Amino acid sequence: MEVLRSIIGKVATGATLTREETASAFDSVMSGYATPSQIGALLMGMRVRGETVEEVTGAALAMRNRMRRVEATCDPVGLAGTSETLKYSVNVSTCASFIVAGAGTPVAKHANRAASSGSIAAAVLARLGVKVALKPEAIARCVQEADIGFMFASAHYPAMQRIGQIRTAVGTHTIFNLIEALCNPAGVKRQIVGVLSPEWVQPLAYVLKNLGAESVWVVHGSDGIDEITLTGPTFVAALEAGIVRTFEVTPEQAGLPRCRNDALESSDAETNAVALQNVLDGVPGPFRDAALLNAAAALVVAGRASTLQEGVALGQESLDRGAAAARLKRLIAVSNA
Repeated sequence: MEVLRSIIGKVATGATLTREETASAFDSVMSGYATPSQIGALLMGMRVRGETVEEVTGAALAMRNRMRRVEATCDPVGLAGTSETLKYSVNVSTCASFIVAGAGTPVAKHANRAASSGSIAAAVLARLGVKVALKPEAIARCVQEADIGFMFASAHYPAMQRIGQIRTAVGTHTIFNLIEALCNPAGVKRQIVGVLSPEWVQPLAYVLKNLGAESVWVVHGSDGIDEITLTGPTFVAALEAGIVRTFEVTPEQAGLPRCRNDALESSDAETNAVALQNVLDGVPGPFRDAALLNAAAALVVAGRASTLQEGVALGQESLDRGAAAARLKRLIAVSNA
């Protein structure tokens, strides 16, 4: 506890922490030794000053050491966002996950069930018939047998319920919004990570490099979403062969049309579930295009496609031959077994 108090005191002066100091502090937070006041002080001190790459790396290492892992025997690709988006929209990344799985690339998708976008994902999957309250070994079986599995933070980080209450009281985004997206319980080395702030696009690519990732796209849509957007350009930082490079992508580069900001809005999880099923059943429209765009990027990261256009073509084939829809049916069966 003295070490934690010392670290909080250092943060209070505006000084930055080393990777080791941050890992130590967040190990105390995740283990339950830190008091609510200490957790709040640490989170807000770092938030006000601004977190560094080394601090995010250390906090993510502490969380990874405490998480309940999913031992997938294949090599899945991950999709995740920093969540708590201000928009209630159709769940593009969930739909994209089925498209990627249907294209023959296993997916281990991670979401924070307590945050807004995670809640939507869980509710949508439940309405489609998927059992979402699964133990790690059952999720591993889904990834292995259905080529797709969904992991919610509440099931993999025992301390997150208590910490979540403190985060709610703090009332603003904290370092947890960043590190949750970096801590995929399946230990994926290839992943798409969406962030809500453009200032974190490049730094998080370096964090993931520090954490041992092999192939990564960190993305931020110019309309403010933590996905690749269909409404305009998306800012990307890609980790490829140990090198981070930044660039922008547009829907036109993938051969897809742009859409209006309100084209992907959704009023509730039931509407969202119907819309997702429609895409898997072959219904065209902006939702299908947005899912294809994000699926294409995941296929590029997974090494299945060399360009977004090639990834879109693979995704279209996944939908048109019914493979994506078959992955949902198989997931329903395996998750409920």
